[in-house]
Amino acid sequence: MNVVLSSNNEPLVALRRLIERRDARGDETCELCGSVLTAQHSHLIEMATGRLLCACDVCATSFGNDGKARYRRVPQRVRFLPDLDLTDEQWDDLMIPIGLAFFFRSTPQNRVVAFYPSPAGPTESLLPLEAWDSIVAANPVLRSLEPDVEALLVNRLREAEYYIAPIDECYRLVGLIRLHWRGLGGGARVWDEIAAFFDGLRKRSREGEADA
Repeated sequence: MNVVLSSNNEPLVALRRLIERRDARGDETCELCGSVLTAQHSHLIEMATGRLLCACDVCATSFGNDGKARYRRVPQRVRFLPDLDLTDEQWDDLMIPIGLAFFFRSTPQNRVVAFYPSPAGPTESLLPLEAWDSIVAANPVLRSLEPDVEALLVNRLREAEYYIAPIDECYRLVGLIRLHWRGLGGGARVWDEIAAFFDGLRKRSREGEADA
C-alpha cells in the first residue's frame, strides 16, 4: 500500500488510490527489502513525502518515533476514549462540516492538522488553534498522540465515539468511503462499510486492553 498524504509539505487535498505492491506470485511485499508480507503487517510513514509504506517486521523495527529519521513506524494500538470531553460547541468551533474527522500533529508543518473524508478523498479543514487547544486542555490524554503516526479519530455520525488510532487506519476509512460512495447520499453500502470499520476498531481496542 502506498498512499500519498502530501507533497512539498503542502496540505493534503486528495488521497491516491491504494496500490498493493506484489511480486510475480501475487504476494504483497515489503517496500524496503522486498520480502513477502503477511496479511497483518506494519506500515512506515516517510517523513519527507508523507507516504505510507508496507514493511516487514525486520524493517519496521528498525524505526521508532524519532522525527529526524527518514521513516517512522506507525503503531498498531487502538485506544477507545469513552470519557473524552468534547462539547457540541467545541465541535462547531472546529468547523468540520460532517461528523467524521481525524486530527494529528504534522512534524513537517509544525502544527495540528484536521481532515475529514469525502467522496473525492480527504479534505483538510482549516483548524483554529484555539479550538484544538481547548479540547486538549480538557482531555490531557491527547497530549500522548505520537506526531505524524497517531490521530484523534472522531465519529459523531450517530452516537459520538472517539479513538486514538494509527494514521493508516484513518486513511483506510477515507479509502473505504471514496471506494464505496454512490450518488448524493452515498448509498447503503458505504454506511455499512463505515459501521463495520468502527466495529473493527472497537474490537481491536478491547483486545488491546485485554493484552495490557
